Amino acid sequence: MEPAQSEMSILGCSPNGKGHNLGDDKYVPMKTMPEELDTNGTQNARFDDPDGILESEEFLPNEDGKKPMRFTDFEGKTSFGMSVFNLGNAIMGSGILGLAYAMANTGILLFLFLLTAVAVLSCYSIHLLLKSSGIVGIRAYEQLGYRAFGTPGKMAAGIAITLQNIGAMSSYLYIVKSEFPLVIQSFSRADPTADLWYLNGNYLVVMVSIGIILPLALMKQLGYLGYTSGFSLSCMVFFLSAVIYKKFQIPCPFEEFSAANHTGSHLDIHLNITDNHATHDNGLVHEMDDSHCGARMFTMNSQTAYTIPILAFAFVCHPEVLPIYTELRNPTQRRMQHVSNLSILVMYTMYFLAALFGYLTFYGKTETELLHTYSRIDPYDTLILCVRLAVLTAVTLTVPIVLFPVRRALDQMFFASKSFNWLRHVAIALILLSFINMLVIFAPNILGIFGIIGATSAPCLIFIFPAIFYIRIVPKEQEPMHSIPKILAACFAGLGVAFMIMSLSFIIIDWTTGSSNSGGGH
Repeated sequence: MEPAQSEMSILGCSPNGKGHNLGDDKYVPMKTMPEELDTNGTQNARFDDPDGILESEEFLPNEDGKKPMRFTDFEGKTSFGMSVFNLGNAIMGSGILGLAYAMANTGILLFLFLLTAVAVLSCYSIHLLLKSSGIVGIRAYEQLGYRAFGTPGKMAAGIAITLQNIGAMSSYLYIVKSEFPLVIQSFSRADPTADLWYLNGNYLVVMVSIGIILPLALMKQLGYLGYTSGFSLSCMVFFLSAVIYKKFQIPCPFEEFSAANHTGSHLDIHLNITDNHATHDNGLVHEMDDSHCGARMFTMNSQTAYTIPILAFAFVCHPEVLPIYTELRNPTQRRMQHVSNLSILVMYTMYFLAALFGYLTFYGKTETELLHTYSRIDPYDTLILCVRLAVLTAVTLTVPIVLFPVRRALDQMFFASKSFNWLRHVAIALILLSFINMLVIFAPNILGIFGIIGATSAPCLIFIFPAIFYIRIVPKEQEPMHSIPKILAACFAGLGVAFMIMSLSFIIIDWTTGSSNSGGGH
């Protein structure tokens, strides 16, 4: 039987539970096999390929051609813990800095309810992805799209992943460009007006991209980044610890930093904030009244609605789920679901504690970016400067994790019939990083466009695609359309459409009014 190309990429679990890497594809002819049950009693899918042979990832038949053997070219080697680190790092974004502001505009109990609901919905979304993946033996988001809707589904998933993650990487590098020079200037007490190369954000973002991000992005497998992901998460734990510590060090109302006593500081423009409740005499900023120094359980104001999209996208990690699943040691749907649940639980805990103690520090004076609120008190606080450096480190180490699914999506869309090639692997990473650096350096204003893209692609990847793929892929004989699981999936897709409309509406309102209240979880 001659091998022929098709638009389907199959990844399965052999009876010993090993997986297969997209980068190590081998082509061997095989006979179409009926569905079997593996040794664990789970369904091991074998189905007819429309073009007569399976593309890219295939099972290797034994001599009699009746029972597929284990994969001979790849075994998932990433441990459970490293997988949790990688997925947790993919979830964790700069959005954690805005959660205290979200709590200030919702109240503690309403925020807790919304955050819990979003965490549960994210777990359910991943369950839909893993269930669909397990039925057809595919561990590529794009190929699930092809299995459900053919080439349009494959391209839609690939484009959504590419745009979503390029937008995320651009925002991360823009944070490096804008914040890193300020941190260096504060540590060195250098004159911000001096023309020093190490205070130039354009130079710094290129150096960080070449020296840190690119070597990590060239790793062949995502599992190798488990150690850097662990370090990235430890940086955010340090951030959380500092937020908790500062709660007991900063009184409310707090005394604002006097910019007049520190002329030339780069933060002057950020600290000259007029406050209706503060008095300014000869550069001294006296205490404000304490009317805002009280925690609210429920709050409804003009900003409350803006917090819903922020929280809805707080657990964006779906493009990374299937690549991490592919490289997981002894991969099973149950084991990967545990990885996802634990990662979301850890991030949920960190999100809530950071929001709670940040809010209880500043109450009604909490700003959209928590660290900027601390800078109003003392921009040269060594602890806060170290925290800002830790957050920059965490953001930087997240970029390689986010880059992997983009490269995989491009591979699936344009090179699905090709085996792994180091030249292509390196070239895609170089092109992506170069393109993102040029956006950040030469066209930072275009990053606003990614707000529209994120508001469109994120609901698709989190809510809509997992639901409709599940509805299309799960056989009607197994779950009829009127069954409860498929009705829930349809409602889940409808929820995603509602979030998309809401997010786009808020962005349009911001653009027309000139404000910038809407944001994303990442």
